[in-house]
Amino acid sequence: MRPTPHRTDVLVLQHPQEQRQAKNSVALLRLSLAHCDVVVGERFSPDTLRALLQRPGRHTRLLYPDVPDVPTAHTPSTQDTTTTAAPLRLVVLDATWRKSLRMLHEHPALAALPRLSLHTPAPTRYRAIRAARRPDQVSTLEATVQALAMLEGPSFDPAPLLDAFDRFVTGVASRRRPATPTGPA
Repeated sequence: MRPTPHRTDVLVLQHPQEQRQAKNSVALLRLSLAHCDVVVGERFSPDTLRALLQRPGRHTRLLYPDVPDVPTAHTPSTQDTTTTAAPLRLVVLDATWRKSLRMLHEHPALAALPRLSLHTPAPTRYRAIRAARRPDQVSTLEATVQALAMLEGPSFDPAPLLDAFDRFVTGVASRRRPATPTGPA
């Protein structure tokens, strides 16, 4: 599969424990997007984080829902984001909810970024391999693809990524199923 073209730079800050997961959707995301960087870590120095977040000529947005008790900058509406003159850098956290909240609390520069939230995410395709507590919880790949579709409109084609993700989920689920015994018991 050739990387899917898109205008928005994607930066994934991946918690180290997620990197080792067999169900790691970020590995597929990195291979599938033309402009996707993945940085593994949970604590970053202020200078390192600033260098990761800021790109000359790009506005930076954090893909994350508004959360009580976590300070944030103005959350742009979809119209603000899609009509902005400068290209975007989308920052995505790949971690459990608890660990991503901890990253926001420990990194004020990250928490202060303007947010981009998925208002009504499409149902997850991930259920076969990962339990979710709420129906709006989706994989990092699914959330990023939905955000890119929202930001870039019809110029972004999510189908190749979602088709590859469906094959990935099916493959992981088939490896997890217990073997069926054959022959006499």
